Amino acid sequence: METIIQTIHDIGNLLGQKMYADAFSMTTGLLSDTIYTYLLIPLLLGIGIFYTFKIKGGQITNIGHAIKLISKPAEDKNSISPFKAFTISAASHIGTGNIVGVAAAVSIGGPGAVFWMWVTALIGGASSFVENTLGQVFKERNPDGTFKGGPAFYMEKALGKPKLAALFSVVIAVVYGINFNAMQANTIAAGFNSSFGLDKKIVAFVLIILAGLIIFGGLRRIADVTSLLVPFMAIIYMAVVLFIVIKNIALIPHMFGLIFEGAFSLKAGFGGLFGTAILNGIRRGLFSNEAGMGAVPNASAVADVSHPAKQGLIQALGVYLDTILVCSATAFVVILSGEGIYASDLKGLEITQAALANEVGSWSNYFLTFCVLMFAFSSIVGNYYYGENNILKLNFGKNALNIYRVIVLIAVILGCVGDFSIVWNTGDVFMGIMAVINLVVLIFLGKISVGVYNDYMKQLKEGKDPVFNPEDVKELKPYLDKITAWNKR
Repeated sequence: METIIQTIHDIGNLLGQKMYADAFSMTTGLLSDTIYTYLLIPLLLGIGIFYTFKIKGGQITNIGHAIKLISKPAEDKNSISPFKAFTISAASHIGTGNIVGVAAAVSIGGPGAVFWMWVTALIGGASSFVENTLGQVFKERNPDGTFKGGPAFYMEKALGKPKLAALFSVVIAVVYGINFNAMQANTIAAGFNSSFGLDKKIVAFVLIILAGLIIFGGLRRIADVTSLLVPFMAIIYMAVVLFIVIKNIALIPHMFGLIFEGAFSLKAGFGGLFGTAILNGIRRGLFSNEAGMGAVPNASAVADVSHPAKQGLIQALGVYLDTILVCSATAFVVILSGEGIYASDLKGLEITQAALANEVGSWSNYFLTFCVLMFAFSSIVGNYYYGENNILKLNFGKNALNIYRVIVLIAVILGCVGDFSIVWNTGDVFMGIMAVINLVVLIFLGKISVGVYNDYMKQLKEGKDPVFNPEDVKELKPYLDKITAWNKR
């Protein structure tokens, strides 16, 4: 509390000195810290734990089953498969946060912060299941046979709050499609400028050509691109990490010792659960999986499956792929590089660069630049689709969607050539608000997903390939007239 009061005092002094930009930056930083620390973290953990009990840890016990489900084809050959829908969401949340955010979390909270990252991911899988199952239940069918859906759809249909749904759509379209894409573009341009001396304007030109070709191609082209790009970038990055782990195989027991010992030390345990380590870890590392945040259901709702719980379980698997696999990969490299690197004055990307260079040589800077390009570009495509889905929800028409696409490309250009720290801070605040809204909605509507899960498991235990009939789920009785995408089953 004293820190908050002091920050408010400092903001007042900056305003008195007419340093408005600095005052705005400090204000957004204060709002972001307050939202994440006192609202978002308790909500994420509380709701995750509650629904973990309600579905009896199903997000964990069904991991093997989810792996089998992800390879299933779409029910209709003209629709989007579960795997392609999964890669759209993975493209968005597997981004630079997996490289930069995790390094920052280890630097601030020590190796023990990684343990709490794992715990949060395991719990967050339940929140992910709930929101993505809701997105599937209340999705809508497009004229071309594909689907659209997400939090705005279940807020309007199940919660009966069309104004809240519209507000949510506007916020997510601005934050993901514009703010975050500007920042991803900024990261790409800065990386190529630093590593290759490439002019940022040239990077901007190439990016808008590539991004434009994809986003103007619509949902199917986005799905086709992400289904190729996401596995490729993950395999390349994980291969290098695996080499480093094997190279340091004798140090692996020591590394895990640091993680588990540090998890319950004052720095990572107390500080992590109630202070800087868990705050920064969740905001930049742990939040990279976006479980419960209200973003991923926009992508997962497009999957054509026979039962909503199938995509719910697949998206819970995505949390583990993102956090326990990709984020842990970065954490392992950073920890294995030694305290002299992760506890130094280096920041974010610099830590990962130094760690890789220490393990495989200076060529790794070029490799990391390539990884940043893959991760950040895939995020631009995935983030854009979140925006497109919500622009369509607002029913502004085809011209509005094309205007939005142009605005997104302009944001990419400006992101490449400008300093977007203020935009990032503002986006952080609105993302926090967006997440709080979605999590509160999950408190009221989560019982629907629990009912759908129970129906799915009942059919599975009977030896069936579960097929969804809304009338079989008692929690859906009040909403049968709002469920329109499943009427052809």
